[in-house]
Amino acid sequence: MYKQRAIEIANSPVMANVKYQGMPIYIQHVDERNETARIYLLAQPENEMDVPLDSLREE
Repeated sequence: MYKQRAIEIANSPVMANVKYQGMPIYIQHVDERNETARIYLLAQPENEMDVPLDSLREE
């Protein structure tokens, strides 16, 4: 996923259909410098993780 698109999704009040390793996720924050995103799986909101932006897919 492109950095700018990830930032748009993170700042939007509308939920986007984004997946990480095939699992639906929520993007909390984008670290522009490191090109990573702080996410959590919708099925496991207690498990936050930082992942590379290029591992995220919008459907």
